[in-house]
Amino acid sequence: MLKIWRSSIKSRKDAKMTVEKNVEITNETGLHARPASKFVQKAGTFKSDVTIIYGEKEVNAKSIMGVLSLGVSQGNEIIIKCKGEDAETALEELVNFLHEQMAEE
Repeated sequence: MLKIWRSSIKSRKDAKMTVEKNVEITNETGLHARPASKFVQKAGTFKSDVTIIYGEKEVNAKSIMGVLSLGVSQGNEIIIKCKGEDAETALEELVNFLHEQMAEE
């Protein structure tokens, strides 16, 4: 009788990278309405899971309702966390998006 054992160890190809960064919101209106909508659209372009942590809350950054529920205002600090195959790219582009494009709002 042949026994097949399944290993719980995943190869490095299957491993998902997680990166995060603290970001201060400088936009006058904070992360509300239109700025939140634009951020959610940008987050949706990545394969990685993207979350925003603010205080005790952690929400899916690809969900407009989740982002709006945070009530992030100008001067608040959030953590953007990305997990997946394009996590580093996603984090870099989302942080740049907040600093450059949302500062213009």
